[in-house]
Amino acid sequence: MGCEVEFGIYVEENMILLQTESTSYVIAVSDGYPGNLYYGERLEGFPSRDSLRESEYSYLKGNNGEKCTFMDGFPFEYGVTGTGDFKSSCLEVISSGFTGCELKYKDHRIYKGKNKKSGLPTAYGNEEDTMTLALILEDTAGLVEITLFYSIFRGMDVIVKSADVRNISGAPIKLGKVLSSSVEFGYDGQDIITLNGSWAREHIAERRPIGYGRVSAASTRGISSHQENPFIAIVSGNATETEGEAFGTALIYSGNFLAEVERTQHDTLRAVIGINPYGFEWTLEDGEIFESPEAVLVWSSEGIGEMSRRFHDYIREHLIRSGYLYKDRPVIINNWEATYFDFNEDKLLEIARRAKDVGIEMLVMDDGWFGKRYDDTTSLGDWKPNPERLPDGVKGLKEKINAIGLDLGIWFEPEMVSPDSNLYRAHPDWALQIPGREPALARTQYVLDITRKEVREYIYESVASILRESDIRYVKWDMNRPLTDIGSRVTRPGEIYHRYILGLYELMDRLTTEFPDLLLENCSSGGGRFDMGMLCYSPQIWCSDNTDAVARLDIQEGTTLVYPPSAMGAHVSVCPNHLVGRTTDLRTRGYVALAGTFGYELDITKVSDEDMEIVREQVSDYKRFGHLVREGDYYRLASAGSVLCSAGNPVKGGRIGRSYAWSFVSKDKSEVLLTYIQKTGEANVRPEIIKLAGIDRSKRYRLDDGRSYTGDELMNIGFVTDRQRGDGSGSIYHFTAEEV
Repeated sequence: MGCEVEFGIYVEENMILLQTESTSYVIAVSDGYPGNLYYGERLEGFPSRDSLRESEYSYLKGNNGEKCTFMDGFPFEYGVTGTGDFKSSCLEVISSGFTGCELKYKDHRIYKGKNKKSGLPTAYGNEEDTMTLALILEDTAGLVEITLFYSIFRGMDVIVKSADVRNISGAPIKLGKVLSSSVEFGYDGQDIITLNGSWAREHIAERRPIGYGRVSAASTRGISSHQENPFIAIVSGNATETEGEAFGTALIYSGNFLAEVERTQHDTLRAVIGINPYGFEWTLEDGEIFESPEAVLVWSSEGIGEMSRRFHDYIREHLIRSGYLYKDRPVIINNWEATYFDFNEDKLLEIARRAKDVGIEMLVMDDGWFGKRYDDTTSLGDWKPNPERLPDGVKGLKEKINAIGLDLGIWFEPEMVSPDSNLYRAHPDWALQIPGREPALARTQYVLDITRKEVREYIYESVASILRESDIRYVKWDMNRPLTDIGSRVTRPGEIYHRYILGLYELMDRLTTEFPDLLLENCSSGGGRFDMGMLCYSPQIWCSDNTDAVARLDIQEGTTLVYPPSAMGAHVSVCPNHLVGRTTDLRTRGYVALAGTFGYELDITKVSDEDMEIVREQVSDYKRFGHLVREGDYYRLASAGSVLCSAGNPVKGGRIGRSYAWSFVSKDKSEVLLTYIQKTGEANVRPEIIKLAGIDRSKRYRLDDGRSYTGDELMNIGFVTDRQRGDGSGSIYHFTAEEV
């Protein structure tokens, strides 16, 4: 096909071409074996088959003695374990005690729209903007039929992939591994980027060269985890924010995952992503289908920043379903860091009155309102208001909060149970546990076995009854520990991790269906379950329990590699910060929180009148600029980290960066919000010059103070920031476009 190929899916001579706005994905079938021929910058037609190296495999010429060489070298579209493909595989099938499978092309379908998954969150698209390829493969020994799904979206440079495995053997089989996606590239000095960390320092980006062998990001904790995030990027060695090639893939899933890159002996790269095979062994009866989660693939030839923006647009347009996606969200004040467990109704009302004075719109009542929850050792699972704290219950408190002029939100941790609780005393078997072994406590709590229907029903009614009775429209759904002691009275051991997540999704789906106006914010000790699966149910996720503004610079920068800033739960907290002990200027704390959902995490009754005026200004800024955060394009302009530079040379411009700068640019390029934060103060340095990106070169941009600049000046020469003094000082600048 020599002419230009528009958006769509095309077939020609044993080749399939998926064409997005700026990228192409090519599958080629060799002797029935589907191969991954190309994924990258847009082609204007079908390429040659030379890169498959078919002429080098004597097996393809009929020499069966060389089958192992072929299986070990061919770039399989969906690699399997046990029959000679030794690279990172996607599928492991166990039948009659033997492990092995061999997949060949059977059929394909191309259709408008996309398929849904049973019990799993999925991307969405309609017949006008979405096309899907269903590539059907069959095992040569008749064990399984695999359907690989590929969906593309008009206006989006994104491909969504997944796999369905159907047992056609006539007898039960076991699956030891079912991943969602595999892509192959030639090795050319690329780096890998992952998001790593721990509690209170989540999503710290790390970039390093790819050596021989396998490197992975993974979780075996039952949650996507603080330690590693279900995302990896492969970028050219010279890639920066604005230049170079960047491939990213992320999983629409909230449990154990594996994202792995292998550099082979032949200098090829295979990147796979899906459910972690650790602790996974799925029994599939004859005729049954196992559905993998969806994986999201993005390619950019315009640097890491463009990769991020393509993820952001896709998540907003085809993943988040909440009605709050582009709406003003209430400015929240949460009482956790203000009071911890030491509060009563009077204290909450005092906070609400003071908050109302500066325009805050919602009080979120955090942990401690139920049972005998005076500390974190008791009462999880007993979701009844404590009359000593709430004499008129949640409903009565909400009525009093509403009378002040605020709304009320509420915190739950429904997946957990305290040993010291009425629920655990009545149903000790409802907790995950291995018979005969003492379960491991974390934060003095166990994990409820939500693979069991009766447990899910109890959890759901506990939450829903409070919402029904009190007309609560905001829930913070927390989850404060990993899964351990993986034992269930009703669920096979190898299926517990995945069925737990399916049970969680069922609860989330029921809740958002019965309460469509609910603003659901997910949390897992901060960012321990910050993933695309959760974003299908909640438009925002608490990014980290670390609210220190300076620490948040790295946390939030890493998060935005994949996730839109509008999804990041971010609050202004008191200083010295409760976790790190640092004191940062109140204005800077507001600037950093403004890059997310924005709210407060402090005892506002103790804030001085002078600082209250700053809080009032910050709330006003959020109301004025929030639409840019929710809807605009996000640009990382300067960083004190090293991800924007090559892995071997973290120095930029001759010196390690001392600041962070980012901007939000409206889609029509008429508005820009630039934020500049000096991470560390230095002596005898001039104010920094920041070059803007993504604006209209032909327009003139005017600051609110009257200064104006042409777009090409701001992009090519840059903007001179104000002089800053001290660590963590900063400024924001609002530009409005006008015709030249």
